Amino acid sequence: MKKRLLILEDGTVFTGTAFGSEQASQGEVVFTTGMTGYQETLSDPSFYGQIVTLTYPLIGNYGINRDDFESIAPAIRGFVVRELADQPSNWRSDMTLDEYLTSQNIPGIEGIDTRKLTRIIRTKGAVRAILTEADADVDVEKIVAELQNTPFITHHVREVSPKAAYPSPGRGKRVVLLDFGMKHGILRELNKRDCDVIVVPYNTTAEQILAMHPDGIMLSNGPGNPEDVTEGIETIKGLIGKVPMFGICLGHQLFSLACGAKSFKLPFGHRGGNHPVKDLRTGRTDLTSQNHGYAIDIESLKDTDLELTHVALNDGTCEGVRHKKYPVFTVQYHPEASPGPEDSNHLFDEFIEMMEKEAAKENQHA
Repeated sequence: MKKRLLILEDGTVFTGTAFGSEQASQGEVVFTTGMTGYQETLSDPSFYGQIVTLTYPLIGNYGINRDDFESIAPAIRGFVVRELADQPSNWRSDMTLDEYLTSQNIPGIEGIDTRKLTRIIRTKGAVRAILTEADADVDVEKIVAELQNTPFITHHVREVSPKAAYPSPGRGKRVVLLDFGMKHGILRELNKRDCDVIVVPYNTTAEQILAMHPDGIMLSNGPGNPEDVTEGIETIKGLIGKVPMFGICLGHQLFSLACGAKSFKLPFGHRGGNHPVKDLRTGRTDLTSQNHGYAIDIESLKDTDLELTHVALNDGTCEGVRHKKYPVFTVQYHPEASPGPEDSNHLFDEFIEMMEKEAAKENQHA
């Protein structure tokens, strides 16, 4: 079996066994703590440009199936595991994880100390790295120097957002879904509630969206730094106060920035299916699915029309806001789960109720 190297920008070198594609790949190394859900993880567009480390030691044991994808084409740059299961056992399994990554041209590495790698990320933050074959010609010092001089990606959303609008028809409320790198679980939850969904690209203007006569607008998740998505921020500014909105993850961050709040990069991000979040309005705590590297500065909310509604119990960061004047609420976590707990799935029902209330108000004034 071929050996593969994972070389970090700080000079740390991990030697393991190669699986998946044979190509070399470079990206930002992050870790996620979910015990299951590796298929949803590798197909989550929010991981665009990243090499993903799974902290749970055995990955691939239930194979890859047709149902659990969160996007058609995975956007990750590499997969890092402690132990790869090459003989999955599950009635839904269609292929092994190795076979799937090979078919998608994504390299993987197994057999390294993922606990050590995770500790490095927790100490130094997400780091740039490269996955490459182990041979005598590898110049580690040269690779490290190149990594240190490689700028971080700033065009994440452009790569994962659709190029054109498309419908997902229903007979209920019309929802325009602004797709910054949507997990399909969000669309599934809207479809379950019979919403008439129109999915549009990240750079669709407010005028174009309002011309579709939406009852509500969904701001999806997505990868990268929210400050880089200037088109989305301007669009949201043009929609505030005109249509009810619900934002998830990057959508939450972009809405907050559009209202005057500020964002910052977390040391090593929140990624996994076990993050406790407290709803300050009810006192209820939900376990949530999360995948983000940035957060909204709570102090910056003081100069806006936003109120803090949810906080992360692990580190006290902002996990949700609500507009004081208009029917808009957003959360930093993933109420659609996939993978992860479904404790907060009720937020989709709240969105439907919010649209119905606004429609009733308009009918009274008509």
